[in-house]
Amino acid sequence: MEADWEVEIGGQAPVIQAHWTGFIDLRLMPERARQLPETNQLPALADTLLRLNSPSSPVWTSKCDFWRPDTFDPDELDAPPGERNCAVACYIDLLPLPDQPWPDPMHAVAVCKTLCARLHAAALRHCRVDLIVRRASIATGSLDLGVTAYFTACGSTAANAAAALSSALSAFVASL
Repeated sequence: MEADWEVEIGGQAPVIQAHWTGFIDLRLMPERARQLPETNQLPALADTLLRLNSPSSPVWTSKCDFWRPDTFDPDELDAPPGERNCAVACYIDLLPLPDQPWPDPMHAVAVCKTLCARLHAAALRHCRVDLIVRRASIATGSLDLGVTAYFTACGSTAANAAAALSSALSAFVASL
């Protein structure tokens, strides 16, 4: 599986808002994962969110989205001709547990590097993940660190692209 990381913590870079208007804490209400509009479009996203917000997970989630990109680079997805007709994508904002914060960018980068190495070992084609270390507003008055994970997958049909994305999400959670 293709995987990469980068850091975007400069002045104008996006900040992950943990408790945004509409936030649903899936750690407290896991049953709500299957009611999110994004999970109606990709049921495997619900399973991923449940696993990422479980008591055994080293992270929790604050936001996600699902869409069909207008453009994508099939070479970055290791997709041969005929298997690159449709693409789907999603992102998940990931935050460390309160008792295990990422104290500085280098710690968050180390987490991303380890995760990318594990994902490179996964024998998956047609998909990739890009991990972006970002500032995160988790508690009032503090700026912490989080990671936005962008997933992209393609296939010969929309169903094949969704299956590839589902496999990428599963491999991601298993690699944590």
